Amino acid sequence: MRSHLLSQSLTKACVALISHTTLKTMKLSTLLAAAFALVGFCNTASAVTYPLPTDGSRLVGQNQVITIPDDNKQPLEYFAAKYQMGLSNMLEANPGVDTYLPKGGSVLNIPQQLILPDTVHEGIVINSAEMRLYYYPKGTNTVIVLPIGIGQLGKDTPINWTTKVERKKAGPTWTPTAKMHAEYAAAGNPLPAVVPAGPDNPMGHHAIRLAAYGGVYLLHGTNADFGIGMRVSSGCIRLRDGDIETLFRQVTPGTKVNIINTPIKASVEPNGVRLVEVHQPLSEKINDDPQLLPIVLNASMQTFKNAVQTDAAVMDHAMEIRSGMPVDVTRHHDVAQQPM
Repeated sequence: MRSHLLSQSLTKACVALISHTTLKTMKLSTLLAAAFALVGFCNTASAVTYPLPTDGSRLVGQNQVITIPDDNKQPLEYFAAKYQMGLSNMLEANPGVDTYLPKGGSVLNIPQQLILPDTVHEGIVINSAEMRLYYYPKGTNTVIVLPIGIGQLGKDTPINWTTKVERKKAGPTWTPTAKMHAEYAAAGNPLPAVVPAGPDNPMGHHAIRLAAYGGVYLLHGTNADFGIGMRVSSGCIRLRDGDIETLFRQVTPGTKVNIINTPIKASVEPNGVRLVEVHQPLSEKINDDPQLLPIVLNASMQTFKNAVQTDAAVMDHAMEIRSGMPVDVTRHHDVAQQPM
């Protein structure tokens, strides 16, 4: 009975936390609908592994389009988990979709094609803006891509830092801080001093501690059925329980971890095609609309846009739409019409 009540308390606490945060920022009503739609829902999927291109390309994977069953009774998270996506990935690729209950017979874009981050293919790379984790297993010439959740506003996951895996722990316990105790108690959801390992632990069954910042940030699982592709944690990086288990089995202490914040990625492919992949940037204030927040281009991205080979108007449109899927922004010269 105590275990059941604890689980209920933690679920309510998670939902309470969502009411103070955003997807990046998703409209509050949409976010709450997503949370309540997921109570009692559970789904698992295998990690998506891509072979690394050997020709200098940074493009991997293929997008899919699926049709929602006519008698659908599942929330969007069901399809996100089934196809190894975060909720934010699905919402970017399917603007206007009903988060609570996608319409039967409608189509969903599954954004499984992506541009690899412009980093060394080593260790773990986390791009907070796209809410994805990239793991490059040594000696395999592959990359494992996993969706993540990150810290809510005010408890942000630090960005633009490099660290390493300090240690791993199977069956972690959770010891809430004094501040957490006060916040949860104020919301009517008092927490125990220590939450033991097991199915009711909000850290899931595996945790990977990062060395920087005194070791306070972890990669860990979850006992909730929502939160991946969302900003709901207290600063740690959250994965679905099966995904953290996959990562836990493979990474070793000392593995490099690079955390970046790159809402726009670009690539010039070996065949000359120029691609951009644009995500909604992370909000900084609760009322920010990530669909409208400006995306500041760094020097190399501005050079890419200004190049004669790039269609700047198409790139501007991609930056406005922010679909999270690679878009061809190559300038295609008009072919002169032959006289009759």
